[in-house]
Amino acid sequence: MADVYLQSACLLVVALLFGGMLLFSAGFAAFLFKYLPPQEARLLIRRAFSLFYMFVIEASGLAMVLFWGSDPFSAAAMACVMLSAVAARQSLMPAINRASDLGLRKRFGWLHGFSVVLTLGHIALAAVVLVHMLP
Repeated sequence: MADVYLQSACLLVVALLFGGMLLFSAGFAAFLFKYLPPQEARLLIRRAFSLFYMFVIEASGLAMVLFWGSDPFSAAAMACVMLSAVAARQSLMPAINRASDLGLRKRFGWLHGFSVVLTLGHIALAAVVLVHMLP
């Protein structure tokens, strides 16, 4: 019976991670830039991304712990998401902000593009784990 609860918890946490990342990246960010002036949208998105990365770090870390003893593949996938999100929050995000502040458009473009690819990779890994959990 405990296995059923553990599997259910794993499923819910990874589904929350997948849905949250998808909603934030495809919905919230696009919404801000559509309905706010560009400068206001940039300021708000800067503040939100710090919280977004914390959400990804915490949810993937919890999923990793829940998977630890029962599913090494999923635990490793969630560890990859968590560790790369830590690096993105601590290094990539400040570099993107610096490039934007200094008007370094080409550097900003490369760094932002990398962050988009990284987030898509996180979403894909969460999807792979969800599919992996199917009976």
